[in-house]
Amino acid sequence: MQLYQYETGYRYNSDTLLLYDFIAACHPKGSILDVGCGCGILGLLLKRDFPETSMTLLDIQAANMILSERNAGLNSLHVDLIHGNFTETSFSDKFDWIVSNPPFYHQGVVKSQNESLFLSRHGSALPFGALAHKVTKNLSNRGYFCFCYDAKQLDMLMQELQKAKLNVEEICFVHPSYDKESSLVLIRARKNSKTLCKVRPPIILYENDRFTPRVAHIFEKSQTKSLAWQN
Repeated sequence: MQLYQYETGYRYNSDTLLLYDFIAACHPKGSILDVGCGCGILGLLLKRDFPETSMTLLDIQAANMILSERNAGLNSLHVDLIHGNFTETSFSDKFDWIVSNPPFYHQGVVKSQNESLFLSRHGSALPFGALAHKVTKNLSNRGYFCFCYDAKQLDMLMQELQKAKLNVEEICFVHPSYDKESSLVLIRARKNSKTLCKVRPPIILYENDRFTPRVAHIFEKSQTKSLAWQN
């Protein structure tokens, strides 16, 4: 899949590709909303692999919507596009899945002076509690919320998901290497669920300064290629 990205500003990384693989393993069906879609990579990969789904891409930045529209056309994928702030947007229908790689840099991390990078990276641009509350209002009964986040903030995530009545059914931790603590967590939560949580085997990114076979396989499956788009 070819994807235009701006040469400056936020660019997708391995987090999104790992989240894509995590969601794809659940074989999503029905309607999907990608919140904070950026260049559209997560939603477009899922639409490519699950063409029967109905895909909507949303982002607060107009520049990202330009990229998403261009990338959808470039890859001959039909999606709906919404330019807006997720917490303030009204939807005519509820979604079966809401997916997101939201901004999650925490307090204490220096905020970027670049507005695009700030909106894409810093948690204060989209507080998780507000995100979870809006998600549950716009999910269909027993719909899914899949996302990735900073693993160090797991206690906050669990508290906010519980407040929003979203039950964590599956979780996977990502580690930079075998001897490093987890840096990322992948979570699948569900509305109106009482299922016990399944903890997947952890994902290890690097071994001997090379991607592990599992991660290399995920990257190979995604088949993404970046193209330069001038701001």
